[in-house]
Amino acid sequence: MSTSDNFPALGPGAQAVRLSFWFITALAVLAALAWATSNVRRIPADSSAVVMRFGAYVRSQGAGLLVALPQPFETVLLVPGSERVLERRIVSLARDPGAPTQLGDASDALAGSGYVLTGDNGVVQVSATLFYRVSDPYAYALQLEHLDAALERIVSAAVAQTAAQRDLDSILVARPEMVAADQQMAARREQLRGDLARAVQRQLDALTAAHAGLGIEVSRMDLQASFPASAVDAFNAVLTSLQNAERDVAQARTLAEKTRQHAQQSADRIVQDAQASAAERAATAQSETSTIAQLEAALGANHDPGLLARAYRDRVQAVLAHAARVTTLDPNDASSLVLPGRAP
Repeated sequence: MSTSDNFPALGPGAQAVRLSFWFITALAVLAALAWATSNVRRIPADSSAVVMRFGAYVRSQGAGLLVALPQPFETVLLVPGSERVLERRIVSLARDPGAPTQLGDASDALAGSGYVLTGDNGVVQVSATLFYRVSDPYAYALQLEHLDAALERIVSAAVAQTAAQRDLDSILVARPEMVAADQQMAARREQLRGDLARAVQRQLDALTAAHAGLGIEVSRMDLQASFPASAVDAFNAVLTSLQNAERDVAQARTLAEKTRQHAQQSADRIVQDAQASAAERAATAQSETSTIAQLEAALGANHDPGLLARAYRDRVQAVLAHAARVTTLDPNDASSLVLPGRAP
């Protein structure tokens, strides 16, 4: 007896149902296989995977093949790898004066955005971009929803703190004439980005110590500092005034130095003239008194007793020659001499 005798032939409707059953069964098997292998995937080289089972952290895995239970048993989150550098532009420091409000004016929220105070009470406009890497994939995945807002606050606070510890010249070249004269200030400007990156990293470390870390570490910071547009003209006017004042001071010092040199030359000339005149007068006095000095030396040694009388006779004639009339008296005569004079 053949098989066809035991099982009667199916009609067209039964055959259609039978085929539909096997087709649905095959689809179910394929769907079950797809669901069972849904978390078996390849992790790219620049990414990491965070595996969580019913919301609890299980493990982290780098690049390679990942085998995990299907959802909802285990959830796999892909996060950037530690080798990838991520970029975040700090929007709170980016000033957009053209952003209108409903009244057509600048938004009050942007009134002070991008402006920070320096240590010498100056104002500088700053824009910053943070470059960072993921150091803790689970913490990064956990805080991903709040990461942007946290970075905005952390970097803005670090920029304000770092700028307050410096003066205007150590942030940007405010006075070009001091660049060559102050190399230390130029070095501090070069260190500004590094100091800012370290300040941001310190705040991230503080969050990690408080068990609220963001799972990232700072790679570097890009910083652009400039004067506010409304203060450029005023600052240029101040620089012009300072330069004019320095020029006037230099000219005054030059004039004072020339006056001092002329006065010194005049004083030296007067002293030299006085010394020359004194030497000439001393030589004239010595010449005029040489005879008396010789006479005194001779009389003191008593070499020639008649020398005084001869000297008198030699010189009295020249003296008396200047007189209009000479009256001589005998010292041994007892007669009196009446001379004309003015009445009392």
